[in-house]
Amino acid sequence: MAAKKYIVKKGKVYWPNEEMKKIAWVKSDKIYREASKSPVKFWEKLAKEGIDWEKKWDKAYEEKLPYFKWFKGGKLNFCHNALDRWAKETPNKTALIWIPEPLSERPLKITYMQLYDAVNRFSNVLKAQGIKKGDVVAIYLPMIPESLIAMLACTRIGAIHSVVFSAFSADALRARIEDGEAKILITADGYYRRGKPEDLLHKAKKAAKRTTVKRIIVVSRLGQKIRGRKFLDFGEEIKKADLCYPPATVNSEDVMFILYTSGTTGKPKGIVHDTGGYAVQAYWTTKWNFNLHNDDIIWCTADIGWITGHTYAFYGPLLNGATTLIYEGSPDYPDFGRWWKIIEENHVTVFYTAPTAIRMFRKEGDSWLKKYNLDSLRVLATVGEPIDEEAWLWYLKKVGKERCPLIDTWWQTETGGTLINTLPGIGPFVPTVAGKSFPGTKHIVVDEQGKENKKGESGYLVQVSPFAPGMLHGIYKNHKKYVETYWRFKKYYDTSDGAYLRNGLIRVTGRTDDVMKVAGHRLATAELENAINENKKVNECAVVPIPHEIKGQVPIAFVVLKGGKGSEELEQELKRHVDQKIGPTARPERIFFVSDLPKTRSGKIMRRILKDILKKEEPQGLMTLLNPEAVESIKDVVAGNQ
Repeated sequence: MAAKKYIVKKGKVYWPNEEMKKIAWVKSDKIYREASKSPVKFWEKLAKEGIDWEKKWDKAYEEKLPYFKWFKGGKLNFCHNALDRWAKETPNKTALIWIPEPLSERPLKITYMQLYDAVNRFSNVLKAQGIKKGDVVAIYLPMIPESLIAMLACTRIGAIHSVVFSAFSADALRARIEDGEAKILITADGYYRRGKPEDLLHKAKKAAKRTTVKRIIVVSRLGQKIRGRKFLDFGEEIKKADLCYPPATVNSEDVMFILYTSGTTGKPKGIVHDTGGYAVQAYWTTKWNFNLHNDDIIWCTADIGWITGHTYAFYGPLLNGATTLIYEGSPDYPDFGRWWKIIEENHVTVFYTAPTAIRMFRKEGDSWLKKYNLDSLRVLATVGEPIDEEAWLWYLKKVGKERCPLIDTWWQTETGGTLINTLPGIGPFVPTVAGKSFPGTKHIVVDEQGKENKKGESGYLVQVSPFAPGMLHGIYKNHKKYVETYWRFKKYYDTSDGAYLRNGLIRVTGRTDDVMKVAGHRLATAELENAINENKKVNECAVVPIPHEIKGQVPIAFVVLKGGKGSEELEQELKRHVDQKIGPTARPERIFFVSDLPKTRSGKIMRRILKDILKKEEPQGLMTLLNPEAVESIKDVVAGNQ
């Protein structure tokens, strides 16, 4: 039977068809008007419907800028909402599908009851080590089931978890342990990446030396023996632990987790998220954005070291009682068909990934897609950075066969959940355009003085009060940095992203620290990148500014081709296209043809490193990179063409 079609093309955009509207949770744009009448009452209604509260809040919203609180006085337990209620209602339903990287290992399916038992036991393991409500627990784990068990156990106790990306260096882990004063470190002996075992325990041991960490609990993923007084075996301890741990009651505004920014904009900051507000936003954005139903299987490809992994690989799906899938390894192992094989074999219906991955697969060609049946897909989504039109259309046409809504989500570590996108039952789905603010929130575009741009000019994207329930509640132990970073416009939350309005929809152009002023003209790097990416020979590119004695700044482009080598002729061709698309002011001063761009595992291009190379400064923060080898290669290209 042919797969159902959920969208229809009208002109240059796509809209949900009647089939999608039938199954959509939200199908009328009236919801935006209704929510805007009283955003606080709107979120109160959602909080009552989606979350179990032990005690209702006394005050729904309190604002004393730069801080604000949601559901003040309310009491709940996050783990109960994500796990206990479903273990009772649907105990045999699969909560988590885990795909190990080695093909010799079988996938693992864990039911809600099995997960419930494991989380209760591990909560008792943490209790036995002295962990109590308000303590910080550092989690340094790859994409394995124990990651979810550890995180949920912390929420059950009321402890604060601080998840650190497993590819980070020992120094990066140490900095986060020290900042949070973590008492326990949960790690693994390693994991698999591109067919090879990666040692994690060595880095964990090095990082924990002479810190506040009293015990290291180790998952034996590679089968290593865990020895030493300071070390405990995760599997052995969980077997010995009691089966019952009653969920602790916490206040809505109590801290649930700290998550450090990835370093793409400088020194990592400990972003603080509360419990009640985050739970409400995670529940509803997951349900509405991905049109999540009981029979859906959602695969968010993000690592749990990032906020996307927290909210949409783990917490959002579980709050909805759904089935979520995670994969341990590399997307190209053993070949570029691995992801499509996973989708086919597990009947994935919702697929959420980054533009970087989409461009990588597009570069490899369509042949891998043709080997697998992807008809189970109902919703596609993208996250991480603005997506260019060519990648957007390839994703829509080749992966989704023009059947599925394509949701381009904008959000940040700081927002806790998605805040700007289109809803699958409403649309429209427009290449490079994120969409509208999620119902009950409002974003506007302002100039440098904080005055709203009402004529569609580009400017600074800010959020207006009342601020979304899942928003950050400060930077851990750093009030000054919190104010300086996010509140320069005083009454607005500054996203540090640029944007403009197009037909009532928001197009995010990229970080405002990636905005150039060329001869007095403001140019977003994303605009130039989108223009260059339109060339059929280009796979992806990154644009950064360098100082210019006359113009102030000029753009420099780094271009990855789909095949072949760059040439002076192609450089001139791309420059001419930028002239035509944007104007001579935007023309790149130089174009360097490189084999790859430096990226984090979350898919973000590290433009800061490209700037350092151009300034002939030694790049910092390479521990965040997926491909550190690209840095030396780019250095050679730049040095050989100056």
